[in-house]
Amino acid sequence: MDKRKIALCSDHAGYEKKEMIKGYLEANGIEFEDFGTHSTESCDYPDYAHPAALAVESGECGRGIALCGSGNGIAMTLNKHQGIRAALCWLPELASLARRHNDANVLVLPARFIEPEVALEIVNTYLNTEFEGGRHQRRIDKIPVR
Repeated sequence: MDKRKIALCSDHAGYEKKEMIKGYLEANGIEFEDFGTHSTESCDYPDYAHPAALAVESGECGRGIALCGSGNGIAMTLNKHQGIRAALCWLPELASLARRHNDANVLVLPARFIEPEVALEIVNTYLNTEFEGGRHQRRIDKIPVR
């Protein structure tokens, strides 16, 4: 597991599950930085996604976890950054594949569509799965627009 801190972000729809994930990270001794939001008050996910993406791109954080209602909006925002490979996952198996085959550096969860227990299982899988490299690296190298 990457020992660098995790960048966390969400909009209002993902706030409660983000707080739950913070508890999981704390209980497992995993350092994190919470880029917001900090309440359930309506807000705009790009305001939190961009700073979290910059922290992952710069290496300040090793990976990220992001949430919004469907996961789509925040994933689209994160993936505008050339150094981000954000993967929308609603099953643990998707998180495993996103790490093993795509070296996903940000996990995106659809907060309104997954149960809390499933969210934590997905987070656990994401954090404990390594990139396989090999033939997958060649594909990862072709993702950024140059």
